[in-house]
Amino acid sequence: MKILHTADWHLGKSIGPIPRHPEQLEVLEEICSIAEREHVDAVLIAGDMFDTFNPPVESVELFYRTVKRLADGGKRPVVAIAGNHDSPERIEAPDPLAKECGVILAGFPNTKISPFALQDGIKVVRSDNGFIEIMIPGCTVPLRILLTAFANEKRMKTYLGIEDAEGSLRQLLQMNWKETGDKYMDDKGVNILMAHLFVASSGAEVTAEPDDEKPILDIGGAQAVYLENLPEHVQYVALGHLHRTIKMKHGSAPVNYSGSPLSYSLHEAEQAKCVMIVDAEPGKPVSVSEIPLTKGKTVTRQTFTDIDTAVEWLMANQNSLVELTMQSDTYLTAEERKRLVQSHNGIIDIIPVVRTLDGKDDEQVSSVDLGKSVEEIFVDFFLHEKGQQPNDEMMSLLREVIGTEEGQ
Repeated sequence: MKILHTADWHLGKSIGPIPRHPEQLEVLEEICSIAEREHVDAVLIAGDMFDTFNPPVESVELFYRTVKRLADGGKRPVVAIAGNHDSPERIEAPDPLAKECGVILAGFPNTKISPFALQDGIKVVRSDNGFIEIMIPGCTVPLRILLTAFANEKRMKTYLGIEDAEGSLRQLLQMNWKETGDKYMDDKGVNILMAHLFVASSGAEVTAEPDDEKPILDIGGAQAVYLENLPEHVQYVALGHLHRTIKMKHGSAPVNYSGSPLSYSLHEAEQAKCVMIVDAEPGKPVSVSEIPLTKGKTVTRQTFTDIDTAVEWLMANQNSLVELTMQSDTYLTAEERKRLVQSHNGIIDIIPVVRTLDGKDDEQVSSVDLGKSVEEIFVDFFLHEKGQQPNDEMMSLLREVIGTEEGQ
C-alpha cells in the first residue's frame, strides 16, 4: 500500500500584500500529478487545509476540486482532518457529498464516520470515534487510521469524554489511542495515526512554531505530545502544524511533519518543500521517501546599500517573494521607492535603514530602523538628540497626535 502524506495547505493565505492563490493552484496541481504518477492508494491531509475559519470562495472551490481529483472517482480515499486554522463545522459540512467522491473529512477528535461503500470504489468497513478502517480497490489488506483533529485542551477532553479525568492531556490522549488501537489494530492491516498536534521528544528543545502561525502551545491551546505518548500499534504517524519537514521516530515508526507545500512566512525563507510517500504493508516497518515540490515562489530576505544594485537583483530574481532592506545615508525618495516597486511585483516589504553619524569623535555609525513603530522611532530619535528618554507627558502627547490610545 502506498500513501501520500501532506498538510498545511493554508488555502486563502497571503504573505504581506501578496496573495498566494495563483501559487496554490500550481502546487496543488503538482501534488495531484505526484499522486497519479506514484500510483498512490490513499492521500492523507493532516490539517490546516484553509488559513481562516471563513476562507475565500476561490479557496474553497480549489480545495474541493483538488480532493475530488485526488480521490480518482472514489477509488482512492482522501482522508483529511481539521487543523487549528480550520473551522471543524465547515470541514464536515459537505460530508454526504464528499463521501460519494471518496473524500473522508473529520472536523473533530471524536468524529465518527458512518460505514459506507462506493460501487467499484472504497469501503469504510469499521469506524469508531476518531477511527476508520478502509478497504481500497487493488489492496488486499485494510487501511486503519486513528484520526485526531485539532482541539484546544478543554475541548479535546470534552470530545474524548474525559473532562474530569486526572492526568495531563498527553497522558489522556495516550490512553485513548491505546484503547482504540487495542480494539481495532492488529498486524493484518496497515495502521496509521494522523494528527494535528505539536509532537516533540520529551526533554528536547521545543521546535519553534511557524511565524504568523496560530500557536497551539499557549494558554488555552493544546499541550505538546511526547513521542512516548504515541501508540505502539501504528506503523507511521502523519502530522500537521509545523511548516517545515521534520522527521522523528517512535520505535520503528516514522513520526513526520510533511510541512507546508509553500513557504508562508519569512521565517520559512529558502525552505525546501515536499510531500511524503509511505510504502507500507502489515506487520512490517514502512519506508518513507520525500518528493520535492517545485512550484511556488521562493521567499527571501535581501539587504542592499544602493538602489542600482537592488534593482539589478530584483530584475534577475522575478520568481521570488522578497523582504527588502535598504541601508543608506539618506531617506528613500519617492522616486527611488517607485524604481524598486516597478522592478519587481513580489516585494513583501521595503525596510529603509538610515545610517547617521551619532556625533561621537570616532564617528561611530548608528542605524535608524524605519521598520519600527512610530513610538519606537520617536524614542530612538529623542534619545539620540537629547540624550534622555522622553517623559510620560511627551509620550502621551505623541499618542494623541497619532490617534493611539495611551498605553498601546
